[in-house]
Amino acid sequence: MPRSFLFFLFTAALFLLPARCTAQAPPQTPEAAPLSKQVAKLEETVARDERTLQDWPNLARYRDANATIAATPASEARVVFMGDSITDMWPEPRFGEFFPGRPYIGRGISGQTTPQMLIRFRPDVIALHPRVVVILAGTNDIAGNTGPMTLEEIEANLISMSELAHTNGIRVVLSSVLPIYDGGRTSDGKPLIMSDRRPPEKILELNQWIKNYAPHHAEVYLDYCSAMVDDHGFLKKDLSEDGLHPNKAGYAAMAPLAEKAIAAAREKQK
Repeated sequence: MPRSFLFFLFTAALFLLPARCTAQAPPQTPEAAPLSKQVAKLEETVARDERTLQDWPNLARYRDANATIAATPASEARVVFMGDSITDMWPEPRFGEFFPGRPYIGRGISGQTTPQMLIRFRPDVIALHPRVVVILAGTNDIAGNTGPMTLEEIEANLISMSELAHTNGIRVVLSSVLPIYDGGRTSDGKPLIMSDRRPPEKILELNQWIKNYAPHHAEVYLDYCSAMVDDHGFLKKDLSEDGLHPNKAGYAAMAPLAEKAIAAAREKQK
């Protein structure tokens, strides 16, 4: 074979091989996808924090809905549920109907603590003219969602909400804080530890205070805890997926207890 022909083949290969290799997209590094998710999560966190700084108690959440309700005559059976994510999530369709046929209004906001609820108590409860308010709060205070809180400070905020209700002719149902358990899972299957931020002994201590306070101030104590706790003092695992928030079975267990407490509060009005 002539040397000139071999040289031709070698030269052609030099041109063809790089063309074939460079035509392929460079392989994506394993870090690229997680990094983009981290950036997206960071942007979401920054946006949420900015909204919180602008409206710390989140008065805007129910402003329009409140205006619509306030413009209608108040029913004798109207009840407002004030709380955090446990109250916020209750009306979601995946948990079944939220007290079907009842004029009950949910005013929960995920992640909130008692000082935030106290600020929005007037527009989200009093302005709606309910006959009864059901307050479920304290778990996020114990967890320190808005900074360190002593039990005495949580109790003082519950007292303030109760006093505001009484001053405006609204009967009060004070709910126990729900128990927790460790070993629940996030929606993507990651394990969760709840007791590090919500020690069961603090939940029990706050619940004991609520139980003692309510009957001495013409209020009803709604004991969710006793119905949902297991023999070891933790939330029954069949009532929650993550160890904190009720699932459909959890809300099904809570609903009749709430109805009984509301009926008892109405009896106090007679």
